[in-house]
Amino acid sequence: MAKKGQRQALPMVALRGLVIFPYMVLHFDVGRDKSIAALEEAMANDQLVFLCAQKDIRVEEPDTGDIFEIGTLSKIKQVLKLPGDNLRVLVEGINRARIVEYLDNENYLMVEVEQYEETFLGGGEVDVHTEALMRTVLTMFEKYSKQSNKISPEAMVSVSEVKDPGQLADIVASNIVFKFDDKQKILECFDVAERLEEIIAILSRELEIANIENEIVKNVKKQIDKSQREYYLREQMKAIQKELGEGETIQSEVEELKEKIEKANLSEEALKKAEKELSRMEKMSAGSPEVGVIRSYLDWIIGLPWGVETQDNMDLSHAAQVLDEDHFGLEKVKERILEYLAVRKMKNDMHGPILCFVGPPGVGKTSIARSIARALDRKFVRTSLGGLRDEAEIRGHRRTYIGAIPGRIIASVKQAGSLNPVFLFDEIDKMSHDFRGDPASAMLEVLDPEINNSFRDHYLDLEFDLSKVMFLTTANSTDTIPRPLLDRMEMIELSSYTENEKAEIAKRHLIKKQSEEHGLKDGMLDINEGALSDIINLYTSESGVRNLERSIANVCRKAARELLETGASGIRVTRQNLYKYLGYPRYRRTKAGEADRMGVVTGLAWTAVGGQTLPVEAMVMDGTGRIELTGHLGDVMKESAKAGISYIRSKHNELGIDRDFYEKKDIHIHCPEGAIPKDGPSAGITMATAVVSALTEKPVRKDVAMTGEITLTGNVLPIGGLKEKVLAALRAGIKTVIIPKENEKDIYDLPPGIRRKLKFIMADDVMQVFDNSIVK
Repeated sequence: MAKKGQRQALPMVALRGLVIFPYMVLHFDVGRDKSIAALEEAMANDQLVFLCAQKDIRVEEPDTGDIFEIGTLSKIKQVLKLPGDNLRVLVEGINRARIVEYLDNENYLMVEVEQYEETFLGGGEVDVHTEALMRTVLTMFEKYSKQSNKISPEAMVSVSEVKDPGQLADIVASNIVFKFDDKQKILECFDVAERLEEIIAILSRELEIANIENEIVKNVKKQIDKSQREYYLREQMKAIQKELGEGETIQSEVEELKEKIEKANLSEEALKKAEKELSRMEKMSAGSPEVGVIRSYLDWIIGLPWGVETQDNMDLSHAAQVLDEDHFGLEKVKERILEYLAVRKMKNDMHGPILCFVGPPGVGKTSIARSIARALDRKFVRTSLGGLRDEAEIRGHRRTYIGAIPGRIIASVKQAGSLNPVFLFDEIDKMSHDFRGDPASAMLEVLDPEINNSFRDHYLDLEFDLSKVMFLTTANSTDTIPRPLLDRMEMIELSSYTENEKAEIAKRHLIKKQSEEHGLKDGMLDINEGALSDIINLYTSESGVRNLERSIANVCRKAARELLETGASGIRVTRQNLYKYLGYPRYRRTKAGEADRMGVVTGLAWTAVGGQTLPVEAMVMDGTGRIELTGHLGDVMKESAKAGISYIRSKHNELGIDRDFYEKKDIHIHCPEGAIPKDGPSAGITMATAVVSALTEKPVRKDVAMTGEITLTGNVLPIGGLKEKVLAALRAGIKTVIIPKENEKDIYDLPPGIRRKLKFIMADDVMQVFDNSIVK
């Protein structure tokens, strides 16, 4: 119980958000003028002041209705002056008190209060009920202090020593009550038992809250984010490695790689693999050699263009314009490419045949692939397969090997930076194989549109989609390409250039290009048509234009020097002064025989570098019927010669040849330039004509060239490479070409200019060949 005490007038300080309990010592700051004046008044008298909380802390100048009725009579222990005219006050609560009346005072709040003293203060006896309440409060307070860790051990000791129930209630309340309303409610509890019961209720609630908080803390500890745990572990590792003198850790690099992996649009398989390797790397020390291997592997995975594609330009008119800008002629090739693009646009997918450009060197196979990429607005990558022997060059090396890297496919796609580049395999016919594997077999998967969507490189060991890549290939000949690989490609033949086409290419592209490369501005160099024609015919002999470009570059170099030495503004190159720049001609303008000769026939041959004339000589001597074949001839060519001789023996009467020539005469057939291997059946009629000419002692016309396969019965079979062979005849000054009857359709594929310059004789029987080539 509490009983009323005396009344007295005291200065009052209104507290905002603060409740003072009896026996409680604390300090607070005072800044309002009236509050400072009240404190000064209290210090001037007996240091007693009445502290009472205001109902709304936002009220700056509280009135009588804004302040609670119950407060605490307190004694001022200490006053400190703070900067800004504020005061810091240390007070001790004495008794509860009630405001009886507000007294008039303009400078500060002055009230008359009535004190309430505790019944048990000063040794009064405690009843059993109150004792039970006190023990309950102490037990719960002790439990609360252990669970919450908010009560200091000193406070717990001081509370356990309190014997007065009112003092116990107020001390516990000052430590555990956190809500302002609850504090004021306990302050207004004059009945001690009622106050203890209220404390027990609050302690019960706080204990329950403390239990829940503990559970939350436990759960949070269990569910700490993995990255946060790893951060602490990494910091510890960093400190340990620093103490061990291992220098910088790999942690910053791991963080950088992790960020890159998150940004890269990896496939599900690639993401799992990358995270697994990164986890391994993180656990290693910086000096481990395996770190470099993993870092290189992750760099390759991150560097690949996962999900990155360029937008295709499927405008056929734009593609045609680009092809025409970059290449002159090649009309059938351009037409086929445009058809190819049109079908892809109609189907709206990238599945289609793999195009293989076949033709002699220098005719523009590689450059037309670049033009396709430019026409489609795609990235272009090229890899040369010439001399490739190791399968690992295509599929990559397994990571178990030191220095392992991905194959050329993955490396080139990374270089392109997109999933849909134009990818050129150059010189696919030059691949070889040895004990390290067959790269052509590895290419089967790459060039098969049905299965290359899951290409697996040995180094990455991940599926990578190549189905959106446009694969193109080039070859000089299809003879050395394995059949399964050849079956996956569509052949597009690029034949040799005519003289007119070479001249146009030089005027449109080569002269301008070489002038720029040698620093010659417009107007400094003029190569007229006569000089250009001589460069083509007298200084080069080729199917393409590479040597032509080299000759033009030679002219440009010498012209640049002459311009600097003479100070001239420009140079004109003509037929008359061409020798000054290129020396004397390497070739004659016409290579046909100067006279009809016996046993000498001009044949036509196809080679990987274009068409060539193939002179065939035959000589008949007294002997025993021996046949000699020289000139580095292949088996097929030798068999053709023997078939021709057998046919001649069967037709000796029609040809006017002795019946027993094969017993009394030796026949020697020779093809000059014996260092060059020669093979194939298309020289059959040429060798037969040379033998007939030698046996009949009749010359062969010097302006006639021929090509065709002969059978044992004298039929003339078709041949390939007609355009190259015809161009070779034209370069040699030949006027008449004998070809198989079945090749007549191929004549219409020749440029009109060539058809006008040559006379074509179609033969389906070898007797027709003899009639049109041997002089009667």
